[in-house]
Amino acid sequence: MTIQVEHEIHERRKGRNYGVGLLLAGFIAIIFGLTVVKVLQLGDVAQFEKFDHVARPQIIPEEGAGE
Repeated sequence: MTIQVEHEIHERRKGRNYGVGLLLAGFIAIIFGLTVVKVLQLGDVAQFEKFDHVARPQIIPEEGAGE
């Protein structure tokens, strides 16, 4: 035995929920877009790995290794 009648407050809440959902989706899209642009501007994978500001010797090219 379920209740089938919807009160008008459910309609108002549904509208607010759609609005909040759209705002959340927009916020996620903005953050994702900024992340993609930031990664694409780095260009080189080595720059992407150095971005954490921690010196890691395994990603620093050795002198004369490319010759």
